[in-house]
Amino acid sequence: MKILAIIPARGISKGVPKKNSKLLGNKPLIAYTVEAALVCKNINTVITSTDDESIARIAKEYGSQVPFIRPAELATDSARSLDVVLHSVLFLESQGHFFDAVCLLQPTSPFRAHGFIDRCIETFIQQQVDSLVSVQAVPSKYNPHWTFEQDENGQLKIATGEDSIITRRQDLPKAYIRDGNVYLTKISVLKDQQSLYGKTIGYVESDPEYYVNIDTPEDWKVAEHLLSMRKG
Repeated sequence: MKILAIIPARGISKGVPKKNSKLLGNKPLIAYTVEAALVCKNINTVITSTDDESIARIAKEYGSQVPFIRPAELATDSARSLDVVLHSVLFLESQGHFFDAVCLLQPTSPFRAHGFIDRCIETFIQQQVDSLVSVQAVPSKYNPHWTFEQDENGQLKIATGEDSIITRRQDLPKAYIRDGNVYLTKISVLKDQQSLYGKTIGYVESDPEYYVNIDTPEDWKVAEHLLSMRKG
């Protein structure tokens, strides 16, 4: 299977200004993801999709291809990840480069265990699913079977739709959240279903010790702490 890695990196970010090019430790944030993608044995091509010339320059310095500058309409807060990915795929196809699947790697999740991306790709291929996401386990107290939402009468109902709540923690089914580290999707699913997920979704649980998804200044401090722990 021929895999295209896409690293999406906008120039503007509200929570942490210019975070993709901001130095985390001794290198720009985006560099961590570029380097992680380039060492993957199962990835054929690594590109960065950005609207920002300075990010494009940094990505190239660290080894990523930057075959285009992303159109402004795909770099807004309302732009969908699906449209950004499809734009990359269709652009490369117009240049004669075809792939079987896309591996979307967000630079806001800079830390990934060695070999983790390859393990995700191998699981994706073995399971023959439409897509695969990396996940973190949800703590029991936040399990969806123990959460509530408001009904039409302003009262609480179990969010998962059951009539009665599961009383024992041991009986709760395991639940997961996407952690933003890895998204894999077949090109045919992107095009035919207009979806990043399709109908069948595989998963690989990632190491919580590496987890951070940088959106706020507080998240940036967490990333700095994790980096210092890794160096220590």
